[in-house]
Amino acid sequence: MHIRLANLNDAEAIRSIYNLEVETAPVTFDLVPRSLEEQREWIAARAGAHAVLVAVDGDEIVGFAALSPYRSKPAYSTSVENSIYVHRDHQGRGIGDLLLGALVEAADQRGFHATFARIVGGHERSLSLHRKHGFHVVGVEREVGRKFGRWLDVVLMERLAGGEPVPPFGG
Repeated sequence: MHIRLANLNDAEAIRSIYNLEVETAPVTFDLVPRSLEEQREWIAARAGAHAVLVAVDGDEIVGFAALSPYRSKPAYSTSVENSIYVHRDHQGRGIGDLLLGALVEAADQRGFHATFARIVGGHERSLSLHRKHGFHVVGVEREVGRKFGRWLDVVLMERLAGGEPVPPFGG
């Protein structure tokens, strides 16, 4: 198993992992599966300072992770949002741990100060994984999404560069 930067040839594998979650799980708030062209554009948009990483087992992509712009306004340029998806057939093998470790290292190396994770409420595996890598809960957005006929909360977690502790809310 190794982690590497994604390229446009990885778009179909990434798309198949992601679209299964779009269609069957609340872990992404997308409601419509991505086309191959949309997936290629998504990868291309994360070239340069941002990154898409893939976990490769043999010749199969079994997961991916990305750094995306946090917000569009210039003052937010030193902050990013992460995303991590592992193929369902390969979950529970430590792939998410490897991907998130490589992703926070990439964020630090690229000079990003704050990395955010937005995690659907109740997704304990993802919350625990992020805690392991220095993320701390900084808020909960109540009932901000609706998917599969349910209102969904989003837990906002943050990690500062180098794993520096996040001060408590209001501190």
